Amino acid sequence: MPIKLYDLAGAKDDCRFSPPCWQVKMALKHKGLDVEEIPWRFTEKEAIAFSGQGKVPVLVDGDKTVVDSWEIVRYLETTYADRPSLFDGKMGESGALFIKFWCLQAINPIIFQIILPDLFEHLHSKDKAYFRESREKLLGVTLEEFAAPNDATIAALRTALSPLREVLERQPYLGGEQPYFADYIVFALFQWARAVSPIQLLSKDDLIYGWRDRLLDAFNGYARNASGYPV
Repeated sequence: MPIKLYDLAGAKDDCRFSPPCWQVKMALKHKGLDVEEIPWRFTEKEAIAFSGQGKVPVLVDGDKTVVDSWEIVRYLETTYADRPSLFDGKMGESGALFIKFWCLQAINPIIFQIILPDLFEHLHSKDKAYFRESREKLLGVTLEEFAAPNDATIAALRTALSPLREVLERQPYLGGEQPYFADYIVFALFQWARAVSPIQLLSKDDLIYGWRDRLLDAFNGYARNASGYPV
């Protein structure tokens, strides 16, 4: 029986934009594991009620259910230890955890400001009211007031990404010669944007653009073949 993954979708089933879900999907590909990707929307809480919570990703592996992208990946690393490692040891896991929080605090909010209008347009109609209410409560302003899809915000993003650029001047991936889970954490943010927005976040001469291209082509072009804009 294949592993099942409940994966956030937009108005169309093939619009898969969730960064945590993309982290898990790239991890599954890294491990060489087959998975059934099940489209899910924000308001379909009943579909994942069995997981004891209301967010995706939710992974079902036989009689085992795992939630939260970080816990899912740790589960995959332990359960499928005979397959390629996502961390290459405890030090790699700790480094990936740092990248996770760096992205959450320094990169995610800027990308969200840039792509927010496009993201909202790609949501399923039944999700839009929920998304607006929940995000505006969290932000303390309207979506329109928070959104900033402009050159200044794109420039701020490119500056915020400079630590990644510094690493890529020295090696092709955060993992060294090969990607590991930290790479997928950052890459998932670009898949988030690419799935819903035609805005060019990176210039083509940026080292990060080349790194992203390599990951788009990984696993027989799995990420590149996903629905999205050619940016």
